[in-house]
Amino acid sequence: MDTLGLGTIGISIDVSPSYLDDARELESLGFTSVWLPGGQLDRLGRLADLVHATENATVVPGIVPVDVYSPAQTDELFDELSGTGRFVLGLGGPQSARPLAGLRKYLDELEVPADHLLLAALGPKKLEMARDRAAGAIALLVTPEWTAQARGALGGSMLVVDQFVVVESDPDRARAAAREPLSFLATVPGYRQNFLRMGFTEADVDDLSDRLVDGLAVWGSVDDIAERVAAHHAAGADHVVLAPLGASSIDAGRALSELVVLSK
Repeated sequence: MDTLGLGTIGISIDVSPSYLDDARELESLGFTSVWLPGGQLDRLGRLADLVHATENATVVPGIVPVDVYSPAQTDELFDELSGTGRFVLGLGGPQSARPLAGLRKYLDELEVPADHLLLAALGPKKLEMARDRAAGAIALLVTPEWTAQARGALGGSMLVVDQFVVVESDPDRARAAAREPLSFLATVPGYRQNFLRMGFTEADVDDLSDRLVDGLAVWGSVDDIAERVAAHHAAGADHVVLAPLGASSIDAGRALSELVVLSK
């Protein structure tokens, strides 16, 4: 259930010299949420800049890495932006030997209300934590089949799917664009474990097979991408974030804006 007012489709934007202008245009195209990837969050102030640069879209970090920013820093950001009604906190990590314990400790110290908080979650224990200690979960690199299972685990809590998209009909070019981030993400233990849990083989993951790429990223025409987004919604996702690859966020957003119109 969308308790945070994110709408059904959002978009992730890259940090660039024009990212604030891009966010304003994407908002004008109908995107109701704008997400900033955690790997590009070199300072928390970028989120405040996005909120102040836009008028209606909700801004969400996907995600604030808890091993980079302290609970006090995160609380300070939330206190600054909560009055706008357009900021939701997405948290993830840490990448450590005991990630659940580290995240639990972080949440114990955090003062952000649970109903304004989303947790990155893939495995059953993280999903349980997202259900019990936050408004819901954010999931990257998942299939619609995984989405259906996660919906069952979360009950009525919110489920956000972050979907890699490539607006490109040439298979070789599209898959090459998807393999670029996957070549790193497939080495991250939590992602790798979830790939195997979803039914991909060790060889699929090691070789970044076409089967893996096509299962985790969607490429092709706008209609092809709309079909995957619809599959996630049908499986129980409340909100799907389009994460463009192979093109700038603004170019992809212009091409994909009709999905937002169709979803309303």
